Amino acid sequence: MDDRELLNVVMGIVGKDRCLDDCAEFTCGGQVMVVTTDMLHRSTDFVPGMTDWQAGWMSAAVTLSDIASMGAAPKYLLIAVGLDDWKSLAGVMQGAKDCCTRYGAEIIGGDIDRHGELTVVTTGLGLVDRKDIARRSGTWPGDLICITGIPGQAQAWLDGYHQFEKFLFEPQPRVEEGQALGKAGVSAMMDDSDGIALSLYDLMSVNDCGFSIDSSKLPLPAGIPPAQARELALYGGGDYELLFTIAPDRFPVAGVEATVIGIVVPEKTVTVDGQPLDKRGYQHRWE
Repeated sequence: MDDRELLNVVMGIVGKDRCLDDCAEFTCGGQVMVVTTDMLHRSTDFVPGMTDWQAGWMSAAVTLSDIASMGAAPKYLLIAVGLDDWKSLAGVMQGAKDCCTRYGAEIIGGDIDRHGELTVVTTGLGLVDRKDIARRSGTWPGDLICITGIPGQAQAWLDGYHQFEKFLFEPQPRVEEGQALGKAGVSAMMDDSDGIALSLYDLMSVNDCGFSIDSSKLPLPAGIPPAQARELALYGGGDYELLFTIAPDRFPVAGVEATVIGIVVPEKTVTVDGQPLDKRGYQHRWE
């Protein structure tokens, strides 16, 4: 059992339409407020060697990334910290605050309790004009498939390439890029935190089309054998780049460094170089 299978349980209770995007949304005056929450743990998310400050930074960053994927500007963050060691609190809070300050958000509340391991829950709120909001649905055959940055670098650290430490320990959410892409009229967008492959399958689940990737176009982590670098780029988790589709006449987008890696196709398939792309990446699993 994995987290995507369990999502079907949630959909059966609250409704599928509430589970389709990276954020929930509701009208806020003349804009849309987007809201999202994340939970990170020492045993599954904060790897050995990560400081308390980095744990706080990461906790804020993953939530701000979801807001960015909707084309929104982050505004507020709530943070709940479960502590096995009270001395971790100051570092976690400072890291989260520094990340929020960097990307224009403010911590406005939260909670503290005792826990068996360091656990941080963050809830983020952002704002976007309705005409600029980006969702996972809306892509069309013929649209370009694009990715910001270089995927696979966070997973590369986990695979022993420690020159990529900052990409895993201090992820940089694409907040400015997300807003620019929303204003440019992307047809669909999400972050690729679980890897490009799984993200494309997530996009296919809410669109009536498929995705064809050309591996020769993938930007690859430097200094890694090509075959392994390709594997990391397609399946590695822990990146917070933006994966988006856009009409060819709207690309490139000013101020956004992104690479075209494929094209949207009419058939509901996900392929790489004409072959089916394995549906795998970063997932939580239960026995």
